[in-house]
Order: sequence, then C-alpha cells, then structure tokens
Amino acid sequence: MAVEDTPKSTITDDQITTNPKAPDNADLEEGEIIDDDDSSATSKPSSAALVNQPHHPLENSWTFWFDNPSNKSKQAAWGSAIRPIYTFSTVEEFWSLYNNVHHPSKLAIGADFHCFKQKIEPKWEDPICANGGKWTMAFPKGKSDTSWLYTLLAMIGEQFDHGDEICGAVVNVRRAQEKISIWTKNAANEAAQ
Repeated sequence: MAVEDTPKSTITDDQITTNPKAPDNADLEEGEIIDDDDSSATSKPSSAALVNQPHHPLENSWTFWFDNPSNKSKQAAWGSAIRPIYTFSTVEEFWSLYNNVHHPSKLAIGADFHCFKQKIEPKWEDPICANGGKWTMAFPKGKSDTSWLYTLLAMIGEQFDHGDEICGAVVNVRRAQEKISIWTKNAANEAAQ
C-alpha cells in the first residue's frame, strides 16, 4: 500500500469567522458556555459544585486489596503480600477507583485482586471467613474482565440472594486461566452455597 503525501491545510487568523448569531462575548466570564438556541449563557459547574454532587451510598463499605506477585517469595507465609488499596462506600467512589485500576486481563501473572467488605481480610484465617466457603468460576486467559465487573456490581449492589453471607470476591490471574471466586461466611449454610 502506498502512502500519498497530501498537503496539510492551515488556517490563518483572518480566515476565522465568528458566529453571527452569537452575542458579544465581552460580558462572559471564563468558563461560561453560550447556547446556540439564543438562550442566556450558562456557567460551567465549579469544582466545588462537583464535590457537592449527591452521592449514592452503598449498603456496606468495601475494600479493594491487591496481592502483588513481585512481592511474593516462596518462603513467605501465604497472604503476607496482600495490601489494602482503598475502601469505598459510595457508587461514585467505586467508579473512580474501578476506572483507574488495571482490569484482570492487564494484571501480572500470579496477581490476586480482591474486593471484600470493610474489616474483612481476604484470608481464610480472618474470623469471619474461617468457616466459609467459595464459589469459583474459571475463564480462559484474558476473558474475565466483564465477568469481574458484573460480579463486583452485583456484590456491592447487594443483588445476590443471601448477600449478608458474602465476604467478598477475588480474581486470580494465572498463566493458563483466570478465576473469579465469591467467598461466603458459612460453608454449612446450604442456601447460601
């Protein structure tokens, strides 16, 4: 395939024209927007207004945890590399975090990413998890991103039956596959299992 050289267009200041319908912009403050429908100018929301937006609280607070494979050593006790990342309690905080972390397909092999109710550590040694069980789903490598998101949304949105029995969820990234597990508090509770 050949690539042709095409001349680039440039616009000079004298070629720029203004909208004849637009009012004189001298009265506008920086950041104001003019509607094309001849209505009055509206101002852009300030950062203070964005902070004061209504928040949508979750029923429970949740903590993201990360088990970094580069911090693991064969001699170290299991779970010694798990670190809390952030605790969130609103829908907005969840999305702020979720949109800025790597999804499972982008995590290093050996990584574990957890989302557990606040004050529950993602370890079977935690008293709340000690008698628990788990549901596990396996996915081909790189195919768990959407299921991880849907699992998180259902879990933090309290959409599972027996949601009070759920401790949290974890995605495990391994060489051949990825696994998503939902941990429960009581393995003897057959209705929740």
